[in-house]
Amino acid sequence: MSIAASVPDTPVASVAEAIARMEAIDAALPAADGVACFNRMYLAVIQEVNSRISAGFFADPVFMAQLDVTFANLYFTAAGALGDLAAVPLAWLPLAERRDMAGIEPIQFALAGMNAHINHDLPLALVRTCAALATSPDADPHFADYQKVDELLDGAEQSFRESFETAAELAVDRHLAAVADLIGNWTINDARDLAWTNCLLLWAVRDDPIARGLFLDTLAASTALASRLLLVAV
Repeated sequence: MSIAASVPDTPVASVAEAIARMEAIDAALPAADGVACFNRMYLAVIQEVNSRISAGFFADPVFMAQLDVTFANLYFTAAGALGDLAAVPLAWLPLAERRDMAGIEPIQFALAGMNAHINHDLPLALVRTCAALATSPDADPHFADYQKVDELLDGAEQSFRESFETAAELAVDRHLAAVADLIGNWTINDARDLAWTNCLLLWAVRDDPIARGLFLDTLAASTALASRLLLVAV
């Protein structure tokens, strides 16, 4: 399944463009596709964040909008490479390889996508945004605004989990119960806490090509490993 037509080579330049591109991806993919499962969750989140940016929820809306755009473009790069697995970034490869595998539930696909995007892409996006805006991660109010997103993501994650983990289904379906156990220890907020720490580390070595390369290689490999564990058919 190709979504190349929905993901042009050119990066988006605004949050509105990012939302439109995710809507195009959603329309292009079957609902059961693993990338589509992640895309739906991401689309709901970015729409909520965008509404909060417009409403003055963040102390530095310019920074948050730039971060959203930079962050989304990393996902679009991965999505645009789905037709050629050799070109897919390592952190995204497990989802790309298993997106149509039987026995994997939508919640697993969604969280594996979030794992790739948050654990790998978010530190990169934060560092690139700081560099583009001539600021740094430890400058006010970046961390405070970053934490404000956690409450929005927590609600989105909980809603997605609840749509899957109904008590009645879990009581009678051992497969669903096994999936619930598998994904129970992964949370978006924990991943974002780690992403912020990795952002600080990446910022500290940004001028050292060797250290930066080693760090990014390790980050991609560890992220891919976590996604493979989330994408086990049970």
